[in-house]
Amino acid sequence: MLDSMLQLVHSLYDVQGLIQWGGTLLVCAMVLVETGLFVGFFLPGDSLLVSAGIFAAAGILDVRTLLLSVSLCAVVGDQVGYWIGSRAGQTLYGRQDSLLFKRRHLERARQFYEAYGGKTVILARFVPVVRTFCPPVAGAAAMQYRRFFFYNIIGGCGWVASMVLGGYFLASLVPNIGQQIHWVIAVVIVLSFVPAGLEVLRARASEPVPLPTDES
Repeated sequence: MLDSMLQLVHSLYDVQGLIQWGGTLLVCAMVLVETGLFVGFFLPGDSLLVSAGIFAAAGILDVRTLLLSVSLCAVVGDQVGYWIGSRAGQTLYGRQDSLLFKRRHLERARQFYEAYGGKTVILARFVPVVRTFCPPVAGAAAMQYRRFFFYNIIGGCGWVASMVLGGYFLASLVPNIGQQIHWVIAVVIVLSFVPAGLEVLRARASEPVPLPTDES
């Protein structure tokens, strides 16, 4: 069973193989699952989109179709997450941990939401895991739907465009980058966790320093 799970993880993170096999349709499906369902929090959204942009520059995918269809799926995915949060409400926080659901991820998204308010819907797009759990938190917090929808469109389109076009123009600037795509993916994965790391450091820096006690 462990070997099967490791093989599944390896297959999911082989974004080059996934795109070659499933094309734009598979990219759309993975973005929809990552942004709309709790089970998608571990999917490699950032590296997948950057790699898709590189493939589009090589003529394997159509960049216009990619941008339009994946942006639509990103927006729809967050809408699904918001609906789940608005329906399930606070019961989400009482749900027990399982293989595909961790309350700590939900709590992290809630803290992110409390820190940045409505802008979280945009900012969370660029933070792995948080982007999956942010829409349910916004729904559970009864964020005004029109406001959420506005931020959702900006965040979804901005995330997809920045990642896809980043890969597209990178491939245009660097010859034969497709042969080094594994390094590109590794860099994207590391950079995608930078916002989360900065947020952790900021939170720790804002914690009050305990006053020394007089033990004499």
